[in-house]
Amino acid sequence: MDVHGRDLRYFVAVAEELHFTRAAERLFVSQPALSKQIRMLERTLGVALFERDRRGVALTRAGAALLPYAQRVLAEWQTGWEAVEAVRAAQRAGLVIGMSTSPGRGGLLPAVRSRVTAEHPEAALTVRQFSWDDATAGLADGTSDVAFVWLPLPEAERYGWTVVAQEPRLVALPDTHRLAGRPAVDFADLLDEPFLALPKSAGPLRDYWLATDARGGREPVVGAEVSSSEETYEALVGGQGVCLLADGNAPLLMRGGVITRRVVGVTPSRLAVARRADDDRPLVHAYLRAAAEVAGV
Repeated sequence: MDVHGRDLRYFVAVAEELHFTRAAERLFVSQPALSKQIRMLERTLGVALFERDRRGVALTRAGAALLPYAQRVLAEWQTGWEAVEAVRAAQRAGLVIGMSTSPGRGGLLPAVRSRVTAEHPEAALTVRQFSWDDATAGLADGTSDVAFVWLPLPEAERYGWTVVAQEPRLVALPDTHRLAGRPAVDFADLLDEPFLALPKSAGPLRDYWLATDARGGREPVVGAEVSSSEETYEALVGGQGVCLLADGNAPLLMRGGVITRRVVGVTPSRLAVARRADDDRPLVHAYLRAAAEVAGV
């Protein structure tokens, strides 16, 4: 028996209103069209569903028997349709991926993209570069949806993250620096050096790259503030200071006049893919899950 969802919707509307005109208004159809459709449904079922007379409309025994089942079918269909729409919206939605420097590291970014698009082929992934002024790479103000960030994050309780790389910290020096000839540098030998610092808006990340926790309470000497790798390189060759950086970011600065050396006495750096803690969209979780799989964590 081929009964369409439209037939059930029309039947339920009349059964609940017990008035053809009001039911037609509720369904945004004409009353004659609704009456015709109900008659066709009754012919298909081979039984009258409504009693009609001058006093009004009432359900027959067959109509009363059908009503709860029809309501249940429509409710289940609505739930199913909403589930499909949620999946479709998640697939068609896009993500803005924030970063302050390219993750590099063996093709991490394209590998994560490949996994996400394989699972969500309709998802649009857009990479956006952010200044070092924003340690969250756009997460804090909602400009990005997920971001490659260095830990620690300011207001860390606002975010969730997956660490995708843990690397030793190096020091970048002008190649004429007094410590340039050493294969490794003890951080104690850098305490009196002027350092290049992130902007104060970077919060705890500024302190981390100044290694304030390894200074025994001594205040760092800040030679200049930098907001990009280009500014950092120019400040280094200009003799304004030295700076700490992650091992994977060394190629950004190792150009003419700059070298890097391993630092003894500081903790390793941690690169993470982060999201806002209250953002539970499936596509966001899919991106962090893919990042964890690629990184092998």
